[in-house]
This record gives sequence, structure tokens and C-alpha cells, in this order.
Amino acid sequence: MQLRYLASRGPKKIVADAAPELSREKDAQPERRVETESSLPSQPPLARPPQSIPAPLIEAASDRSPDLDDALPASAPDPLRILDSIGEVVYDWDLRSDIISWGPNVRSVLGVSNVALIGTGRAFAECLSPDSESSRYEAIARSAASDDGAGAPFQICYGLLPPDSPRDAAIWIEDTGRWFAGPDGRPARAHGLVRVITERYKQDRRLAFESRFDTLTGVLNRASLLEQIGLFYAQAAKKKQSFAALLVAIDNLFLLNRTYGYDIADQIIASIAQRLRTNCRERDLVARYAGNKFALVLENCDAAEMTAAAERLIEIVGGAPFETTAGPVPAALRIGGVVAPRNGRAVHLLFQHAEEALDIARQPGGARLIAYEPSLAREDTRMKALKVSDEIVSALNDGRIILALQPLIDTRTGAPAFYEGLMRLRRKDGALVSPSSVLPTAEKSGLIQMVDYRILELGLKKLIEDPALQLSVNMSGRTVRDPDFISRLRAHLAPFPELARRLMIEFTETCAIEDIEATVRAIAEIKKCGARVAMDDFGAGHTSFKNLRRFDFDLVKIDGAFVQNLARSADDRFFVKTLAELAHHVGLPVVAEWVEDAETAKILTDWGVDYLQGDYFAPAAASDVKAPAARE
Repeated sequence: MQLRYLASRGPKKIVADAAPELSREKDAQPERRVETESSLPSQPPLARPPQSIPAPLIEAASDRSPDLDDALPASAPDPLRILDSIGEVVYDWDLRSDIISWGPNVRSVLGVSNVALIGTGRAFAECLSPDSESSRYEAIARSAASDDGAGAPFQICYGLLPPDSPRDAAIWIEDTGRWFAGPDGRPARAHGLVRVITERYKQDRRLAFESRFDTLTGVLNRASLLEQIGLFYAQAAKKKQSFAALLVAIDNLFLLNRTYGYDIADQIIASIAQRLRTNCRERDLVARYAGNKFALVLENCDAAEMTAAAERLIEIVGGAPFETTAGPVPAALRIGGVVAPRNGRAVHLLFQHAEEALDIARQPGGARLIAYEPSLAREDTRMKALKVSDEIVSALNDGRIILALQPLIDTRTGAPAFYEGLMRLRRKDGALVSPSSVLPTAEKSGLIQMVDYRILELGLKKLIEDPALQLSVNMSGRTVRDPDFISRLRAHLAPFPELARRLMIEFTETCAIEDIEATVRAIAEIKKCGARVAMDDFGAGHTSFKNLRRFDFDLVKIDGAFVQNLARSADDRFFVKTLAELAHHVGLPVVAEWVEDAETAKILTDWGVDYLQGDYFAPAAASDVKAPAARE
């Protein structure tokens, strides 16, 4: 910006006797007015100002065509009004006298009623916020640039505490300008433009904070944690030290959510983060690793010290409840720890081992703290799981996840009433893999939703191909509670709405009681789509009569583990008969799974069980081959 244009709009001075040629032409030419140099020059500093206006400049001004003046607007824009409207003010600073000359709108822009309080460089510097990383003086005096005659540019951002404003009313400034050197080559004068950028600064700070810290807890986020761990590895190598990584999980967070609500659970998460941070050393790292998990990295810490620190944190968090808007709420921790670099020579191995230790700590009845130790058996299990995960991904990509159809026999007619579509993985050599060797790994690796959605797609395709078919498919709890599940189900059914009445969605009893409120909502949404819903493995989770009435299921399937030995176990007969009577009491049809012999089929039929399913009638057959006929 040309600061000459921004000069105060005072009366223009008529230049007389500037040159003999101009005086002689006075009578012949209209009077010409030439502005004097602005008090905010864009030229070199006061240490070496021009002593007079060069004659060629005057001659050039006097030789302008009258037509040019006629082309100028009658009233030029008011720079002062424009600067006011966009929150900017200009200044000129003589570094030798330390005097700052401010533009006339400085009061409105900076909110300073007494301009004299910022009339010198020293006074202005005393108003800088302590949060400022630098100052205008430092930007100029320590500049690596040099003035080649046109000035050296600078730009800086700092906080300002106006002298007659509250001490917490800081405004943030973007200061852009040029400094000019004196005869000794050192900065002698500067001018520039000051812009108030408080809102932009706050937004930038907020974005910068969110990129590094977790917004709920204020501790580091996972990305920042992973960036900084490299420093711990470097220090450990340099000083021959160890450090420890802890994965800290809040015990039974889903119960806290269900009992108190998500808002209260968030308050507890934030309070636990604060308590962890308060009880760690300054150079230790605390980060939110996942929803209910924190990661702690402890500097210069061996195995014994890690155990002592973790036990102390468990005691500190569990020893006193957390104050929330719902009142005091207790919480407890489970911790998996690992010492590096001995048991984690790379970041991914470090947290993989911490996860393995935490998984053991979270098992029912397990110790609250588990320190990772290498195990050949565990490593073998991990490698097998990786192999299965790779096989699942490959099968999904190659279309080798298929349906196996098994009929459910109506005990009144002896004929198939509908079919269940069971997941099968076909290996590249054509062999089929049972679900029991695939699904647990898919659950743990996070691949289960991809498998579920593939099964849903295959099931709907089968319904389209066979208009007489009625089909049920299994979905995991993670999939059913996924916010996107219902929208995806609607999208699949939208082109073929008639399919919904022939489709049933199954999920397990354990999944149902894990989050009862979420299950109730999921069932309602599925039924709004027109599909039916069944509880699979009824009896495995010991659903209460109260919960069974809350769930609006269309069907319950008794867990096959109780049916398999029915003819040989009095306990199983008592339990299965009780489950069937309970379901019938609330008006739900009952399916018995894993029926493997005629005696079991007769017992269940005599008890009034509605449908039977098992290899006795027909094994599950892959849908890409002809299914065997069901036993009459």
C-alpha cells in the first residue's frame, strides 16, 4: 500500500517560485497545485530526506494534460473512513527519537483514548501481551534483511493490552511495514499498517489447539502423541535409558454411559484426564488414545518404576469419586504397560504390545495392571490372527465371502418355513472356512462391519433372485449400533421395498444387553424399514424377563450350546424348556438351533418349540451350489 495515499487530508500547499520556468508560465497556464511530501512517506527515512522537490518532478506535474484532471472523480474515497471500517491504522516511527506518529483513527482502531500512552516505541512495547512471541522492535532491530534504498519489509503478529483497558482485554495485531536505514546502515525509521486480527487469531489458535490436543480433555491427541514419542526413543538411545508406555482404559465405560448418560460420562473422562496429568511428571506425556483409553509415556522409567507408577494411578483414580453435575461418580482403571525399547523397538510395536497387555487386564476377574512380557504362544496367536485378517480382506476383495443357506423347519408342517444365510469364506483352493475360525478375528480387527455389509448385500441379492424366499441374516452388535447401519439398510431396500417383509435381521443376546437403550432404538429403526428382528443365542446372556419385554423382537433363537446335548443332559432340558416357556409367555415364536438327532427334535416339538434348525434336517449349504433337500 502506498502510504502517501493514506496521508491526512489537510489543505494542499501551493508551490510558488519553485522554478523560474513555472513563474513565467503562470499567466499562460492554469494554476497547478502540487502536494508536499506526506508525513508518512514510502521513501527513505528522515535521516536522509530530499531537501527540495526535484525540478523534473515539478515540470512533469505542470505538463499534465487538463484532460487528465477532468477525468478524475469529483470526490475521492475517504481513506480514513475506509481504514476505520476495516480496523486498520497507519503509523510512522522515528527510531532515533523513539516517537511514533499514529494515523488520526488510532483511537477507534486500537481502543486507546489517550494516544500519548502509546506515543513512543518504549511505551508501546510496555503494552505488549506476555503471550506475544516477538515485538515490532525485535522484528526490525534483529532483521536479517538490509535496506537497499526502498526499505526492508517486515511483518509480525503480537498481542496488545491497551493501557487504559482491562488487563484481560488483549487485542491481537498484525503489523506490516518497512524500515529504512540511516547513514550508518542501521534502522532509523519505520512505517507500517496495523490491523486488528483478534478473531482470526483466536480461530487460528483454536484450530492449532485442536490439531494437537483433544478438545474434551485438553491432553494431547493421538497424532501428537505419536509425533513426540520419537523424542523418547532418541533420548533412550542417547542416555541408555528405558521409558514406559501405559494404555489406560476406563473400566465399564458403557455402564457409566447407560447409567448416567453420555454427558456425565464425558465429564468423568475429562476429570480422569486431569487427574492423570496432575499426577505425572512434567516431561511425561498424557494423551487421549481412543474413546475410553488414555496413553501415558513415562520418561526414564524401568519395569519396576512402571509398575509402581501404574499402581499409584489406579489407586488415585479409584480412591475418590469424581464430581459431576449428577453428583459424585466413582470410576476405575485397567492398565496395560510396556517398557521400551526392550519390548517395543518401534512405535507400532510399542502400542501393539500395550494393547495386548490391556486386553488381558480387561478380562473378567483379571488383574487391573498387566505388564507386557514376550510370549511365544501369544506371538503365535497374533501371527495367526494377522493371517486370518489378511485372508478376510482378500476374500472380500475377490468376492469369496458367500452365503450358506440352512432351512428352519416348522414343527407343525415339517417343511422349511424360512432360511438363515450364514457367512462362509471360500479359500482360493475352493475349501470353505467355518465362521468360528473367522468371525472372532474379524470382530477384534474391526473387519466385522465389512463382512456384515457384504452378507447383507448377498442376502438381498438372493431375495431378489427368489421371490418365494424368506431369509434371515446375522449382524454383529458393532454393525447394528453403527449410526450408518440404518441409512445403509434403507438405501439397499429403497429400489426393492417389497424385500423388507421377507428379510429378518438377527443379532445376539449378548449384543442386545450390552447397551439396552441402543438395542431398543436399533430394533425400532429396523422395523420401520419393514424388516423383522430376531434375537440369536437366546440364553447365552441370561436376559431378564424385564429386558425381554422391552425388546420388540419378532423371534428368539435358543442358543444351540444348550440344545446340542438336550437328550443327554437334564440341566439343559430344564433350561431350554424354561427359555421356551418364557419366550412364549411374552408371545414370541421360538427357534431351537443345533438340532442333531431325532430324539432332540421330538423333545423340542413336544414342548411346542415353533421352529427347528440343525444338521439333522439339512446342513448349511453354500448358496453358489445346489442346497440339499431338508429332511421331512
